[in-house]
Amino acid sequence: MIREDIIQKLPYSKPFLFVDEILELDQDHIKGTYTFLKDEYFYEGHFKNNPVTPGVILTECMAQIGMACFGIYLLKDAWDQEQWSVAMTNSDIHFQKPVFPGEKVTVIGEKVYFRFNKLKCTVTMFNSEELIVAKGVVAGMAFKKQQL
Repeated sequence: MIREDIIQKLPYSKPFLFVDEILELDQDHIKGTYTFLKDEYFYEGHFKNNPVTPGVILTECMAQIGMACFGIYLLKDAWDQEQWSVAMTNSDIHFQKPVFPGEKVTVIGEKVYFRFNKLKCTVTMFNSEELIVAKGVVAGMAFKKQQL
């Protein structure tokens, strides 16, 4: 599976897609990047005259790269975007540094386990200076969409 194809198979689109590229990928880990553009919708009002990326958005970025992209890769041919979706089921993230508008981050996810369509990973986010921004654990699952 080509890395760009995985991003295309995500169930997200702008303005809620927080994956630019996947740099590394194998059965045990994933590494990807995202640049938080200066005009992202969530910077307005967070915080007045000093915008900072909200922690929930950093967590989402970590989950999209470290869990959703990784899960699609691990499911391989079983993944069908029309029939399947993904959902985060758990997160425990500890924040160490802020991320400002215009910053590029790198996320590394390492598999803890993958079974019964549930993936649990340790995730670490780094800034462009290779300093840890946030780290923790995310888990999620792939599920069949309900047919209307």
